[in-house]
Amino acid sequence: MPQLLIDGERKKDQDVRTQNATACIALANIVKSSLGPNGLDKMLVDQIGDVTISNDGATILKKLEVEHPAAKVLVQLADLQDQEVGDGTTSVVIIAAELLKRANDLVKHDIHPTSIISGFRVAMRESVNYINEYLSIKVDSLGKNTLINCARTSMSSKIIVSESDFFADMCVRAVLRVKSTDASGASKYPISNISILKAPGKSAKDSMLVEGFALNCTIAAESMPKKIKNAKIALLDFNLNKGKMPQGVKLQLSDAKAIDEIHKKETDMLRDQLKLIIDAGANVIFTVRGIDDLAVKILSQHGVAGVRRCRKADLKKIAKATGGQLILNLVNEEGGQSFDASALGTADLVEQIRVADEELIVIKGTKNSKSASIILRGANSYMLEEMERSVHDVLCAIQRTVESGYIVPGGGAVETSLAMYLENFARTMGSREQLAIVEFAQALLTIPKTLAVNSALDATDLVAKLCTLHTAAQKIPEKKNYARYGLDLDSGKPRDNVEAGVIEPAIGKVKCIKFATEAAITILRIDDLIQLNPKPEPKDPHGHGH
Repeated sequence: MPQLLIDGERKKDQDVRTQNATACIALANIVKSSLGPNGLDKMLVDQIGDVTISNDGATILKKLEVEHPAAKVLVQLADLQDQEVGDGTTSVVIIAAELLKRANDLVKHDIHPTSIISGFRVAMRESVNYINEYLSIKVDSLGKNTLINCARTSMSSKIIVSESDFFADMCVRAVLRVKSTDASGASKYPISNISILKAPGKSAKDSMLVEGFALNCTIAAESMPKKIKNAKIALLDFNLNKGKMPQGVKLQLSDAKAIDEIHKKETDMLRDQLKLIIDAGANVIFTVRGIDDLAVKILSQHGVAGVRRCRKADLKKIAKATGGQLILNLVNEEGGQSFDASALGTADLVEQIRVADEELIVIKGTKNSKSASIILRGANSYMLEEMERSVHDVLCAIQRTVESGYIVPGGGAVETSLAMYLENFARTMGSREQLAIVEFAQALLTIPKTLAVNSALDATDLVAKLCTLHTAAQKIPEKKNYARYGLDLDSGKPRDNVEAGVIEPAIGKVKCIKFATEAAITILRIDDLIQLNPKPEPKDPHGHGH
């Protein structure tokens, strides 16, 4: 049989499947102990000594420089869950790794990967349908505290859990403030309109919500106004300073007057630029670049506030909220310079306020959309960074809840209910897929087991009790309320988690199961790994060393 001549190593069939499963399980084991309200944090130190302390699955996996190709799929999976849902990144990785482990065991027992993949797809479809039909509860039927409870559940595993009531209320108010309505009349809650700023000092409870868009910048000079009502905002991405000769250009002048003329022309160019902007009606200027002393003086004389060195991403958000445009230069089609008043954004108020030892710019009453800012306080930068990640996850959980309108009980209730349902469903299948469906059901039970283990409880005993309750809920109509039962990790007993306020957005669970299954299937389909050797560097023909 002819051999494939390649400069590299080839692994195939069971060898490559075992290797992929082992790599993914090793990666999941890193984040496993950080799941749930009693999960532990990880400290990550990079090559230059920067420290990150977090228990957020996506952050931990992003900071790890994973080299194994199959394990990279899990890193991308956690990132996708973070983008789509914002929360549940650790759960999705644990479920995907467990599915792979169980699929690999089935392959060792001579079940073809295609049958396993088919079974996993059936189980995923049934799980999603079951969540939507039987486990999801409409938010409207539970009252206004639903969002607060959803926020508290999301932050139960975060650094800010000790102040969960305070931050839950703040985050709910921030999300509800940015409500907007699209063309079809549906309500949207764009959390990109909520900016999160960090100010070291004081305690977490000194954090505050500011109604308006806050910028971590200050006005360029004390002589400029610090409070501007009916603001007309110019958003620029170029320098406001005197023109200079391009680098490398030399002028040889014999007349001193000519030098004065050049300096005067440089100054006049800046004056003309500022005159165009001011004449258009601008009374606030934000620029990504710098504003020099002459420009500061001219703006001060005209009562215009100038803010320099703003982040471009912030100015794009301001442009969207105020109805303005980010201007790259003043050149018009005729080759001259002009500034159109339609490029100005409008807001009721722009002012500089003091927060702790720092000053911030706040924009209130924007034209197109409302905005809010959360200013976080904390003891040090590590704590503030983790608080920012936690608040972002909470905001995403609230957004998903209000936009989808459905929640499910937390604390392992959904996973246990699905596991019991899928085991019964598998018995109705007359093909090999039933083995894969049973393993899928067992993989879902990893979540309640891990929650119990991380809380120093007897996982086997607790999960067995939970399974009994959920089996009764599905078989006895009078006990259907048991489907809401999940783990109480404080008392170590099952309880009605909807009544206890431990709830999560239904869409988060649906996407978690979909993404984990797709990732496991993607890796399971691989039966051949060809790793090419790196090409040697060409030798220097002249024999020079480097």
